[in-house]
Amino acid sequence: MKRELTALGHTVVDVGTSSATESVDYPDFAIPVAEQVARGDVERGVVLCATGIGASIAGNKVNGVRAAVVTSDETARLTRQDNDSNVLAVGGRTTANPEDAARWLRIWLETPFAGGRHERRVRKIEDYESHHSLKG
Repeated sequence: MKRELTALGHTVVDVGTSSATESVDYPDFAIPVAEQVARGDVERGVVLCATGIGASIAGNKVNGVRAAVVTSDETARLTRQDNDSNVLAVGGRTTANPEDAARWLRIWLETPFAGGRHERRVRKIEDYESHHSLKG
């Protein structure tokens, strides 16, 4: 993903693990990515774990983040088009090959938010976050 982002001309802020073999805890990486997105330090984020599910759950704990697991070309497109997702989550164990993940990333980056009726729905999520935060 990092190589693909760089090749596409994006600046990469890597908060990931430096070990390819040591087991790590995905919240230690997904939450800092989500916080950077929420603060506006970066436009969007990409998180990886075994399935993408845990990393997306962790990222979605941060107000202002809409992290979505992508598993196909269609989910890559729809999560941007309909949900204005700002964090892409991909699973290493659930993705058949790196080419699929790279293609999903490109689709996700290139798909604009459709707005319209979807804008209303995204706004409801944001309104809920701002009025019902369980954080102290």
